[in-house]
Amino acid sequence: MRPSRASPTVCAHALPSRLPRARPVVSFLEPIAVAFGIVSVWLSVKENIWSWPTAIVNVLLYFVIFRDQRLYAAMSLQLFYAGISVYGWYHWLFGGAQHSRLKVSRTPHRLRWVLPLIVVAFALTLGTILRRYTNAALPYVDATLTSGSLAAQWMMSRKYLGNWAVWVTLDVAYVMVFINRGLPLTAFLYGVFLVLASRGHVEWSRSLRRTLAGEPEAGPDVGPDVEPQPGV
Repeated sequence: MRPSRASPTVCAHALPSRLPRARPVVSFLEPIAVAFGIVSVWLSVKENIWSWPTAIVNVLLYFVIFRDQRLYAAMSLQLFYAGISVYGWYHWLFGGAQHSRLKVSRTPHRLRWVLPLIVVAFALTLGTILRRYTNAALPYVDATLTSGSLAAQWMMSRKYLGNWAVWVTLDVAYVMVFINRGLPLTAFLYGVFLVLASRGHVEWSRSLRRTLAGEPEAGPDVGPDVEPQPGV
């Protein structure tokens, strides 16, 4: 899962030298969350509707993990993910023409410049709040990734092709943050997300081309009588 860029230089200078490592309860929950996260994103690549319920389990587990690690913006982000997963679940099933299954589409031109402005404004505001009023480990990095992730997840719920390019950028930054925070499995998870996001762009591009050509879509594996579920 997860548009703004957190450069390696910013991350390297923002990371404190002494940070607490994961507690036993986090170590126990992390591999479970990793498993659900990988399954969820793989199902998203395949436009499978079950990506959303598996995502809900994943984000609830990470809410606990991020609270323990004092990544408060990322923790709060999980609540949004849970809500947007319910929205995406419904919208993928009934968000198309005449309440039919939603199809992949290009990001509307206006959103291509409006969303980045919103992301930057929100990241600066949230980062300032976290720095002044909490003991957040990485306030501006955390806030920037959070803001970008909110935008990317919303784009995925609308089935905009561009969500995958946004996730690729975010996943690179997240890998560095989680390595620093002593969460190696989660860093590995976001490395897998990076690969899956690249694959998702390819798969959704094919789906979009079929739609534009008026060809019948190759039905994703979503179960009997159920239709499926993040470039620009």
